[in-house]
Amino acid sequence: MSEKEMNSYRFSSGQEPTDEMLSQLMKEVAQEAREESQRVTNAYFEQMHHNIAVKRQIWSELIKEVTNG
Repeated sequence: MSEKEMNSYRFSSGQEPTDEMLSQLMKEVAQEAREESQRVTNAYFEQMHHNIAVKRQIWSELIKEVTNG
């Protein structure tokens, strides 16, 4: 199926999608979901690493303060 045919189809057009169209749409949606999931996971871990670095700095300063009086 051509990209032009895929782009011209609308669910609200009153036509049922062909099995090929539906399969292609499902593949595209699944790919987008995987990419978004990966992006969100990466952002989560990036924020977590940032939070860890901040906490380490705070604890380092507190330990220095306690040990140096």
